[in-house]
Amino acid sequence: MPAANAVRTMDSASSPPPTPGSPDGSGYGRLGEVRRRLRDHPYVVDALVAAAAFVLVLIGAATEPRGPDGEPHFGQRELNTQTVVLALLSCGVLALRRRAPLPVLCLTSLICVIGLALETGNGAPSDRRAPLVLGAVIALYTVSNSTNRRTSWRIGAVTVVVLTAAGMLFGARPWYAQENLGIFAWTGMAAAVGEAVRNRRAVVDAIRERAERAERTREEEARRRVAEERLRIARELHDVVAHHIALVNVQAGVASHVMDRRPDQAKQALAHVREASRHALGELQTTVGLLRQSGESAAPTEPAPGLGVLDELLDGFRRAGLHVELDAPALAAGEAPPLSSAVDLTAYRVVQEALTNVQKHVGTGARAEVRIRRGRRALEITVLDDGAGTDGSAPEESTAGRADRADRADGADRADGAEAHGGHGLVGMRERAAALHGHCETGPLPGGGFRVYVRLPLEPSPPRKELSA
Repeated sequence: MPAANAVRTMDSASSPPPTPGSPDGSGYGRLGEVRRRLRDHPYVVDALVAAAAFVLVLIGAATEPRGPDGEPHFGQRELNTQTVVLALLSCGVLALRRRAPLPVLCLTSLICVIGLALETGNGAPSDRRAPLVLGAVIALYTVSNSTNRRTSWRIGAVTVVVLTAAGMLFGARPWYAQENLGIFAWTGMAAAVGEAVRNRRAVVDAIRERAERAERTREEEARRRVAEERLRIARELHDVVAHHIALVNVQAGVASHVMDRRPDQAKQALAHVREASRHALGELQTTVGLLRQSGESAAPTEPAPGLGVLDELLDGFRRAGLHVELDAPALAAGEAPPLSSAVDLTAYRVVQEALTNVQKHVGTGARAEVRIRRGRRALEITVLDDGAGTDGSAPEESTAGRADRADRADGADRADGAEAHGGHGLVGMRERAAALHGHCETGPLPGGGFRVYVRLPLEPSPPRKELSA
């Protein structure tokens, strides 16, 4: 029927743009190009819909639906000027249906009712002006397609009732003639189709929005993981390199100072340099090898360092000239359950970094004390130094000068985001403690020296970031 063709034409022009690669192939070929151009010029589409509706109304008004043989015959009815003018007005306002959908629906419905009433006033009721309802059908579809559900249902119900009642009162006889029932069917279908198209467009928009949001979330998560991994790698490299390089620096300074007077001690210091550099190279090769692997890393050939090998770590500092005392009754008691790998590794790295800072900023001859206490809920690590060491590269420097230099270096090392002359050791200790939901306190002592205190909870809480050796 003419109304069906008009609704299908208008539906295809008003439907939401499909995504590229969709099954309908709208993104490819000549049909896709035509649809893209129509979407780019919606008001041109409205004008074409109005023109097509005008032609269909005139065809319907000039067609005799039931001829002598029971078949419809075109041209059997005469078109008068009044019918043409009403069709022109009803279909002409459809060009504005996107800009003012509700006023257009009111105008087309009013013109349809007026047309049916005028036809009755000219004589017996007739069905020749029933096609005027096409303009109202298209306008009702537009309103249902562009408003919310509640408004669509209300306006649709009112329009269906008004136009159906007008057809039954002023249209063909009897009142249940197929033309009157057709008005009811087409107006109801226009409201239903408009509602369905609007729901489909909302679903497509929601799916597209979720996909875009998921893509943004994936990108943000990837950037966050990359930043966390970079921090973890930087912290691990610092822990691996700083300890050994500090020992190498101290022993090289001692060797240079006693080379002429005590060559045996210089050879011993150079042997320590060689051992520390060998350990540093070995750990660097292991770390870089893990980073270069494309897949999952293989199991390590040796366990990650922990408090079980703390004595070896302290012996290395003692050989470098640092006087270290260990007060750790928690390590001597064999009844306590073993620490988790994350807590064990973090405690080891804290002691390593704290003593490395003492060796680097205070020098040889300093006295340091490591205290480890294990409670029911937390492990506490405290590292103290007296700040009274002697830098092997400048033994004649005064104690006041050493203390001033240590204060400046420690102050730079404590600053988050330290400058080029500062370190990242204390920042790394804070990050490690925070990763296990613990905390770290650092600061100078009143009588001189420095204090590092770290508290790590022992309760099974998930770490914020994965820790590795």
